[in-house]
Amino acid sequence: MRLTAHTDYALRILLHAALAARDGDGLLGVAQVAADHAISRNNAMKVVNVLSNAGLLQTVRGRSGGFRLGRSAETITLGEVVRLTEPCLNLADCENCILRGSCGLRGMLNKAMGVFLAELDQQTLAQAAAGSRLPAAIQFSNVPRASTTLVYN
Repeated sequence: MRLTAHTDYALRILLHAALAARDGDGLLGVAQVAADHAISRNNAMKVVNVLSNAGLLQTVRGRSGGFRLGRSAETITLGEVVRLTEPCLNLADCENCILRGSCGLRGMLNKAMGVFLAELDQQTLAQAAAGSRLPAAIQFSNVPRASTTLVYN
């Protein structure tokens, strides 16, 4: 199984926000985070929108606005993020298979996905942040970084 780019970006942005909360003031600009991770600004804004609508990020309006974690990193599980951002968690296209009514693989694949998600449900963003560190070129400070004003209802 391979996670979509959307999920990859969501995990990276959340991890970056967790590190900012741990090592700095916690407020990040979309443009700077997009540049730091070589993600297009448009894709980063879409991901931040999804994560903020789910309450995982909090957006701040205004000239010095940006985003930060919406909940503590200890309460955000990787399983929650994957379920939120993956459009389909089926390992195979069983609906278009002639064997779908009597296939021995379907149950096995569903069980494997269940085990995968159960493991991610046990892992928190805080645990991922504990083993992570941004490169020295990207350090947090109270000096405002480039930001993008986000307006979401």
